Amino acid sequence: MNYSSKIYIAGHRGLVGSAIVRTLKAEGYNNIVSRTHGEMELENQSAVQDFFAQEKPDYVFLAAAKVGGIHANNTYPAEFIFDNLQIQNNVIHSSYLHKVKKLCFLGSSCIYPKFAPQPIKEDYFLDGKLEPTNDAYAVAKIAGIKMCQAYNKQYGANFISVMPTNLYGPNDNFDLQNSHVLPALIRKFVEARNTKAPNVTLWGTGNPKREFLYVDDMANASVFLMKHYNDSEIINIGTGMDVSILELAHLIGETVGYKGKILFDSSKPDGTPRKLLDVSKINSLGWKAAVSLSEGIQKTIEWYEGSQVQSPRSKVQGSESRT
Repeated sequence: MNYSSKIYIAGHRGLVGSAIVRTLKAEGYNNIVSRTHGEMELENQSAVQDFFAQEKPDYVFLAAAKVGGIHANNTYPAEFIFDNLQIQNNVIHSSYLHKVKKLCFLGSSCIYPKFAPQPIKEDYFLDGKLEPTNDAYAVAKIAGIKMCQAYNKQYGANFISVMPTNLYGPNDNFDLQNSHVLPALIRKFVEARNTKAPNVTLWGTGNPKREFLYVDDMANASVFLMKHYNDSEIINIGTGMDVSILELAHLIGETVGYKGKILFDSSKPDGTPRKLLDVSKINSLGWKAAVSLSEGIQKTIEWYEGSQVQSPRSKVQGSESRT
């Protein structure tokens, strides 16, 4: 990419898309195009093709997706597979039709087998059964990866697929019913602190281990790979370190300033026991995560509390979800 290249960010107002916009602008890329959902529904094939014909972007970051944790994936599997397939198919195919120079498809670490050896290497892709609580979302992402690979093979396209670990940061979804574990924990502990609740009850046993990547690191890696990676094979993006949900809960509770007890409801599902990505491939190219978990959590809490002051949300009762 050069600074005059026209760059389209699909999903520019979401967690990942907004971070990619911030990263690109900080690096001097200002020829960025985007559309809100009200201006263009990515599920609408003709609307997407009209957009590409009109704007003719040189580069595309496909960060738009319907996302959520265990509760959302279990409750709305048809929406997760249908909506995400529609979005991916339309953007990837239009990128081919209108001769986009390069596309970066953002996948997910949930595409790997539930019981994959740890840390998870890219070679473990399609080497076992998926986690059943989010298999609809995972199958859609797998289809996106295979679509990019097929277009590269048949049409000579340059479509890369990146697999981020669990992401968090500004513009995340903090809804207790439909969000991922880290933002849900932040909201629960902030509300418990504010109401002086004697305890906070969380889903599962607290034993599963997860890797978390601050979203601005993810955006930085995506831009880095857009410049330096041209292989059809998937590539992991993460920190190479994980923590248990129990450890995460204590870290967030301490950072928020919550003084009560942390309890776990073991009748609720844990999800995959462990999910740590092997990031040696991207590290060998010269990229490493820069933001520590404690620093990222502090930044995210500050953003969340600031957003609550500007636009208070109604309190929702429920339990956090987890990927």
